[in-house]
Amino acid sequence: MIRHHLMAAFAALCCTTALHAKDIKIAHVYDKTGALEAYAKQTHTGFMMGLEYATKGTMAVNGNKLVVIEKDSQGKPDVGKAQLASAYADDRVDIAVGPTSSGVALAMLPVAEEYKKILLVEPAVADAITGEKWNRYIFRTGRNSSQDAISNAVALDKAGVSIATMAQDTAFGRDGVKAFKEALKNAKLVHEEYLPGNTTDFTAGAQRMFDALKGQSGRKVIFVIWAGPSPIGKLADLDPKRYGVEVASGGNILPAMATYKSFPGMEGAAYYYYGIPKNPANDWLVAEHQKRHNSPPDFFTAGGMSAAMALVEALKKTNGDTKTDTLITAMEGMSFDTPKGKMTFRKEDHQAMQSMYHFKIKVDPKVEWGIPELVREIKPEEMQVPITNKR
Repeated sequence: MIRHHLMAAFAALCCTTALHAKDIKIAHVYDKTGALEAYAKQTHTGFMMGLEYATKGTMAVNGNKLVVIEKDSQGKPDVGKAQLASAYADDRVDIAVGPTSSGVALAMLPVAEEYKKILLVEPAVADAITGEKWNRYIFRTGRNSSQDAISNAVALDKAGVSIATMAQDTAFGRDGVKAFKEALKNAKLVHEEYLPGNTTDFTAGAQRMFDALKGQSGRKVIFVIWAGPSPIGKLADLDPKRYGVEVASGGNILPAMATYKSFPGMEGAAYYYYGIPKNPANDWLVAEHQKRHNSPPDFFTAGGMSAAMALVEALKKTNGDTKTDTLITAMEGMSFDTPKGKMTFRKEDHQAMQSMYHFKIKVDPKVEWGIPELVREIKPEEMQVPITNKR
């Protein structure tokens, strides 16, 4: 009789557990196709590896299975907007992550507000995402333009330095230069050059920068902010050295850093390079990525993994509850581990505060890219990242 009761109780318990366990649906809306496809692919790889790492291989939180639905924004703002709306409305996802391009991200922000669902932005960079276009449903694990700019200014901002900037004529490029300019305290910005993203001939733009710099005394630098294949090799071909001009740029994906081999000793600041951070998550990512893909993880792989670790941490805090307000409460001010070490979502604008890395390029003939050797870690508290949203 006792055994019968126990079995009945056990059966009831099973059913209750089964009733409570539900799928947690996450949409990854990203530029699977289009100009930033290489970045997007890395983000998705990192995101899936991050979910695996953070859930210890179970792909579940509190017995709730994590289901990832992929959507292709094609790098087009209107498509990204439609795909996100369809993820929230038709697929009934609890949370969305993405996209790759800043232009697409800006189009997607109002959709999150309309559906009152979280959009975790990774890796789109424009300041406006957590600035004037922000709403309370937006969080970002990716770095913003100000974090990029301030950390690069730390590397270049010395008295007697004259700088010309070269950037794409896009939200990413213009935001980057604006933030860089605001971060400079000692160096002098003498020229801003904006070029179409698909520029292949840099002669005219370079000449304008050389003309602005050549009359200056002291150190003369062209600082390049560019998404996609880096044009610094093409600038080197135009022989800036004859004017005493050097070229500098932030970190980039490994294939883009092949051109950095022409610039041994070049300084800048990087968001990530697999050889720099020392922590368990990065050790796992580097080893597993090498094993599975026969290559080290890249810039955006680490970003994707950070986004996944943030989501799992938030879901653990809510015990798997996906109610938007509950998640927002859990995520505001939340610290979480990533391959870059600890990040914290700032309460005011939900931007992840994170370290950046001041580097100097070292050339090793056996390595295909210029190696960013760590000069020093620039900690979040050293960067006065402005809060630009209206909250």
